[in-house]
Amino acid sequence: MKEADLIKIEAIQIAEAFNIKKLRAEFGIEAYSSSPSEIFYTLGNKKRYLYIFDYGVVVFANYTEAKKKELINFLQNYTTTAVHLDLFEEYRIEIDKTISKVVIKNDYVLVPYVDPSVLRIVMLNIGQSVALDYYEILTNELISSSKEYILELELHGKLSISKINLLKYIGKVLNVKNSIVDNLYILDDPNLVWDNEELNLLNRHLKTNFDINPRFKDLDYRLGIVEDNLRLFTDVLNVRESSRLEWIVIILIFLEIMIALLFH
Repeated sequence: MKEADLIKIEAIQIAEAFNIKKLRAEFGIEAYSSSPSEIFYTLGNKKRYLYIFDYGVVVFANYTEAKKKELINFLQNYTTTAVHLDLFEEYRIEIDKTISKVVIKNDYVLVPYVDPSVLRIVMLNIGQSVALDYYEILTNELISSSKEYILELELHGKLSISKINLLKYIGKVLNVKNSIVDNLYILDDPNLVWDNEELNLLNRHLKTNFDINPRFKDLDYRLGIVEDNLRLFTDVLNVRESSRLEWIVIILIFLEIMIALLFH
């Protein structure tokens, strides 16, 4: 296949978030389209394409390694909490003018033509897939740590974690949960598919191919399990604190009685 008939796409999770407003103002090139949560660029006379999302993902199309590294270094100036998990996904678009409709494969999509709208749909779905990879890792870490505490309860009937560390753990869980909720819009269909049946079909096929909706539902289910565990841990901690307060009261009463006896 000719190089002109092939577009290589790569999505990378660089950070937890981008400052989209500042990045757009300082990038120096007019965006093809943008919103408060994303920016899409066509560069090099539509030879290269760039899609940046506020949830920390950047998607490259037809970028050389040198150009890609250069841009990643530039984007680091606009990140919030860099991610160093080597999270990326590759895909490609193959153009075949002899076909009449889109054909979706595991690692590429075959299209009769390509334009910025087609690029945006493909790059959007790949970006969503990488973002879900990141949230899956965070959720798995929370599940694993909560299992350790549950095992401790099973073996020893108590939790050794301190109140401060438990509160930190609760904060971490809520932070992940809020981050996912804030980015719920990644599941929404982009406006450009509403009046275009071909783009709508492409978008739906890609969502199915990358298991976008099932993966998000699984994330929500697993976070629900973690939240149930948090309620259990909080109840155990409250019982422990109540017991400690009861002993303090008993000791104070005992001391008061002893002092009264000594003075009488």
